[in-house]
Amino acid sequence: MTLRDDAERVLKEWSAPDGGQDALRLTYVEYLAAHPDGMYKPCADGHVTASALIVDTARERVLLTLHRKLNMWLQTGGHCEPEDATLAAAALREAREESGMAGLTLLPGGPVGLDRHHTPCAWHLDVQYAALAPADAVPEISEESLDLRWYGYDEVAGVADPSVAALMERTRARLA
Repeated sequence: MTLRDDAERVLKEWSAPDGGQDALRLTYVEYLAAHPDGMYKPCADGHVTASALIVDTARERVLLTLHRKLNMWLQTGGHCEPEDATLAAAALREAREESGMAGLTLLPGGPVGLDRHHTPCAWHLDVQYAALAPADAVPEISEESLDLRWYGYDEVAGVADPSVAALMERTRARLA
């Protein structure tokens, strides 16, 4: 199974939490059907990306990265790579690379949400997961970040854009 096959399977099988997310899910499925190269950065019309919101062991805070190019507080994530076997593996790889933390585990149940947004390179069709950090994890800033910081749930809306706040709320619902 290719990464593209996995993405199509994940998107077709995913139970969206609401009508808006389900409409976006269908948009992603249609996009991949029309763009054979839609999994990777060279697709100029846009491409599927994978991200993960990292939650601390106590389930009280999330780790956000101050993105070097966008200068925004975001969840970890980015472009899929040819070596990624699945969307979940791409999200986990990005989370490890950008947080410097080993031992992260994705929440069961597949993606937490979807977010389509325009970036300097193209449209990103982001498939969003959530990951739990191990108790002893210490974040380390990567070359893609200006900073990494833990934020309490009630702080996220004040520092990040609405898409990150929505991801956090969907993650909290999954954790409940």
